Amino acid sequence: MPVWDDLVGQERVQTQLAAAAVDADALVTAIEAGTPPPAASKMTHAWLFTGPPGSGRSTAARAFAAALQCTSPDRALGGEPGCGFCDGCHTTVIGTHADVEIVRTDQLSIGVKDTRALVRRAQLSPAVGRWQVIVLEDADRLTEGAGNVLLKAVEEPAPRTVWLLCAPSLEDVLPTIRSRCRHLSLRTPPVSAVAEVLVRRDGIEPDVAQAAARATQGHIGRARRLATDGAARSRRATVLKLPMRVTDVGDCLKAAQELVDAAAEDAKQVAEEVDTKETEELRAALGAGAGTGGRMPRGTAGVMKELEDRQKRRRTRTQRDSLDLALTDLTGFYRDVLALQLGSSLAIANEEIRPDLDRIARESGPERTLRRIEAIIACRQALDRNVSPLLAVEAMTMSLRAG
Repeated sequence: MPVWDDLVGQERVQTQLAAAAVDADALVTAIEAGTPPPAASKMTHAWLFTGPPGSGRSTAARAFAAALQCTSPDRALGGEPGCGFCDGCHTTVIGTHADVEIVRTDQLSIGVKDTRALVRRAQLSPAVGRWQVIVLEDADRLTEGAGNVLLKAVEEPAPRTVWLLCAPSLEDVLPTIRSRCRHLSLRTPPVSAVAEVLVRRDGIEPDVAQAAARATQGHIGRARRLATDGAARSRRATVLKLPMRVTDVGDCLKAAQELVDAAAEDAKQVAEEVDTKETEELRAALGAGAGTGGRMPRGTAGVMKELEDRQKRRRTRTQRDSLDLALTDLTGFYRDVLALQLGSSLAIANEEIRPDLDRIARESGPERTLRRIEAIIACRQALDRNVSPLLAVEAMTMSLRAG
């Protein structure tokens, strides 16, 4: 299966990347043969993939990384790189290629220390592949200091190093970095395309796939989770009942508390699954075995404290991500209400709760619906500014109540 098959609804971007991979292959072939490189090339050393959540930014970057490492003999016969079967493609796709570094974070930000480690790696020549590729999936989470560290590496790259940066929008990346990258903008995939890939790749029943794709409005990752995870469907159903519950101050405060508690529970579950294993592995690596009575060797307290701090930051991000998902579902609810109020031809995302949508649409006007959507956006912005989650959500639910 070609590496591009998982890139859903992005034909224009795929065409550009495939052409660049062809030129990249010709460039490396010329270098290895000691012949002059091609006079013109669509390949460059730094790329910036932007697009709304669920558009497939990381998927596009990974597919391009695989095409750059493709070693299929068909290339010499005029075939495009990115076969999906050769060792270069396969190891890149599964994340084990020695010259492809996939960087994602479960923390709130990416700091200077981690970025410097990436920059050092980027200076190395490829060990086994054709390029040294760094895929930074969360470039929008770089701190200002980390961005400045990355800038120099992007300005003065090693000869066969490629940076692939992913972010929701151009504004999420430092202007000095984005000006040195070739920009590719991805769109939200059509609902039908997302449903098709869920059926083909994940074996999901067509009607379930279509419902999940419609409910998430083309967000590939969320659609897959909704189609395969009963708990995710249950949480979403609970969130979509909130607009019908917030009728007075008491209801608003109760609903806010429940949203925050549910997000905290998600973070707790992740911690239970991951933190204990991480802690035990680190303790064993530091020498706290059975023969020591479980005591940590001297000089290791700082390492354990660093792990605990990182785990705490991950729990905070998990809670925020869970809240943000709930707020996204609420936005979709009021987007449907607004479509009904304006008589729009837009497809209703939450068709399964059509009676509730009709009721809210009848009881209020478009201006009120827009103010409610603005309240949800304000809540998301407050969470980004580290406002207490409970305070931010309470302010939002008070704005959503009837009246």
